[in-house]
Amino acid sequence: MSRFFFNDRKQLVNDAIEGLVLSAPHGNLVKLDIDPAIRIVARGDWDKSRVAVISGGGSGHEPAHAGFVGKGMLTAAVCGDLFASPSVDAVLNAIVAVTGDRGCLLIVKNYTGDRLNFGLAAEKAKRYGLKVEMVIVADDIALPDNKQPRGIAGTALVHKIAGYAAEQGKSLCEVRDIAQQACNSVFSLGVAMEICNLPGSEDDESRIRHGQVELGLGIHGEPGASTVDSHNSKTIIDTLVEPLKEKVGEARVAVLINNLGGVSALEMALLTKELAHSALKDQLAYLIGPAPLVSSLDMKGFSLSLLTLNPVFEAALKEEVETVGWQKPVAFAPLKTLKHGKIHDSVEATPSDNPRVKALVATATQTLISLENRLNALDAKVGDGDTGSTFAEGAREIAQLLAQNKLPLNNTAQLLQLTGERLATVMGGSSGVLMSIFFTAAGQSVQDGKALPDALLNGLKQMKHYGGADLGDRTLIDALQPALEALRDSDLSAAITAAKQGAARTATMQKAGAGRSSYVNKQNLDGVTDPGAVAIAEVFAAIGQ
Repeated sequence: MSRFFFNDRKQLVNDAIEGLVLSAPHGNLVKLDIDPAIRIVARGDWDKSRVAVISGGGSGHEPAHAGFVGKGMLTAAVCGDLFASPSVDAVLNAIVAVTGDRGCLLIVKNYTGDRLNFGLAAEKAKRYGLKVEMVIVADDIALPDNKQPRGIAGTALVHKIAGYAAEQGKSLCEVRDIAQQACNSVFSLGVAMEICNLPGSEDDESRIRHGQVELGLGIHGEPGASTVDSHNSKTIIDTLVEPLKEKVGEARVAVLINNLGGVSALEMALLTKELAHSALKDQLAYLIGPAPLVSSLDMKGFSLSLLTLNPVFEAALKEEVETVGWQKPVAFAPLKTLKHGKIHDSVEATPSDNPRVKALVATATQTLISLENRLNALDAKVGDGDTGSTFAEGAREIAQLLAQNKLPLNNTAQLLQLTGERLATVMGGSSGVLMSIFFTAAGQSVQDGKALPDALLNGLKQMKHYGGADLGDRTLIDALQPALEALRDSDLSAAITAAKQGAARTATMQKAGAGRSSYVNKQNLDGVTDPGAVAIAEVFAAIGQ
């Protein structure tokens, strides 16, 4: 089954180009309207007063190449079909459209189709009296003995340096020489654990085995030079860094950390951390990325490109551009930390005695403990079968503190807040946090001078706010809210009645608006009281006896 969003396979690249131009943040891109088969994205603000810089190639490597069109980088990009070089006519039209008296530099990745099509277009353009030069990027070091190394992510660095030179007003020969120097100074190596998915492809097979990564595979999914039996981030970074460091020696470098399209932001961040602690750590001057710059659709992989620095390259990298895809370099520095004292959030409570409160707490906790099996049985019908155990666990903790005379029974605010603190620790799941919010907020309200019924209602308000449930959602709120309101407006007897009636009403509610019961169909809910509401009703009934 295809794993690719698209409408019309034949229009896929054209559709993507339209989306790119429409969303360009600087509003400076245009698609040249020449022929449906010719796809050229160009600067809308270009006046031919400087050397034009053109690149391109097959689509599927976004943001390369059209994402690098804009002031300070490319003048135009010629887009082929997916992983297919643009035609000679397309390249020629791009050259003629944007080249003035200052001439044009073509930046081409080292693939046969790109070299031939861009090269022939350059020769044809000379017939129009245009000055055209070409540099070829061959930064891939995966196959040391290959006489024709591939052009991969380092191409973006050449775009940036050549674009800077052109923007400075340098001559065509100067721009070409600086670009060629950049080509000679950039080295790249990539790795992937999954190859990319092509639109419309039904092939779910991958040649890369589970638990392995392929080292040095191409940006079109070409097989790599070797495999590594590890997904460990440090091991993989070290594997890439070793041959790259051999190429750059001890030189200061900028490193482009390129997402090949399918690696999560979290993984790219931790790979960057590993790079910062690698054998290159003392040579790193700038980080570019992590980000997709020269991708391979959704390939689950990444590459590192190292550029040995000189003053011109450093200035070029730091110069601002107006493009969609370029990432501003970050001067490398060790992790910045700021010392801060740890907050030990514990309730300061002094144990005290109050026989009446002690009896209430004992009754409430023993009631919940005794209800464990009954509540679990109810919850098994409408939830995950653990409500009784969850409430009983919290009750046992408070009962134990009571037996050890560790509760501030004569200080209501402290008692509520300490109860909230302990429930958050010992009760599992969301129930513990919700009850902790209830008691903590209520305790704070008592401390602020509110009467106990009003304080408990404020605790309920905060529990509803953070938990998202409300009256009628078939939760313990359906018993607790009417009980607390009756306690405030009348007395404990009225609260007991209200809690009992509220719990009973949950049996007639055929749709739960919150909690695990919200995933259960109405047939299973019909006639079953909510276990949390039953717990509330039983506690109120017990303390009223």
